[in-house]
Amino acid sequence: TLLYSILIPAHNEENNIYDTVTELASELRKENIPFEIVVVNDNSVDRTEEIVESLKREIPELVHVRNPMPPGLGRAIRSGLKHVKGDVIAIVMADKSDDPVDVVRCYRKIEEGYDCVFGSRFRKGSKVVQYPKVKYIANRIVNKFLQVLFLTRFNDLTNAFKVYRRHVIESISPLQASHFNITIEMSLSALIRRYKIAEIPISIVI
Repeated sequence: TLLYSILIPAHNEENNIYDTVTELASELRKENIPFEIVVVNDNSVDRTEEIVESLKREIPELVHVRNPMPPGLGRAIRSGLKHVKGDVIAIVMADKSDDPVDVVRCYRKIEEGYDCVFGSRFRKGSKVVQYPKVKYIANRIVNKFLQVLFLTRFNDLTNAFKVYRRHVIESISPLQASHFNITIEMSLSALIRRYKIAEIPISIVI
């Protein structure tokens, strides 16, 4: 059975991190998936670190990492990737926008033999709740451009929620991006290496 590493970058997420971690742990236990949850505290100045530390008593699978670099989603993910032990690695947001059920669905796809699973907000069956309209349209335009540029069927390369086998992460390292552009760097790096990739519709709640 494949160990599932859930990597969560967290910057000032004191209002969300408890629910994000406990709901993920509950769903993964229910599905009998061996897991670890690696929370990367990205230079938070609120109670994020304190809450994560207290959660370790409740969830022994929780690993707390501090991003030693300046804040930035890309730097936090790069820091966390140095600590994950799993065969399968998911990047999940700390703000409860990603559904734990989708995290499980991606793992099941990997079990089918895929190297990567991309979550898409724009496929038939996707559910996007309270997403700002301007942001949604901008995302569609950027992703359509990337689709045409790279001649790919995948329509949400900018979405952070993606799952990779460890060998894919190792082959696309070292990663360079410091901010949200890491999501595109990882997607395109896997794409151009022609890994076997699945894309599934996901639910996003903002």
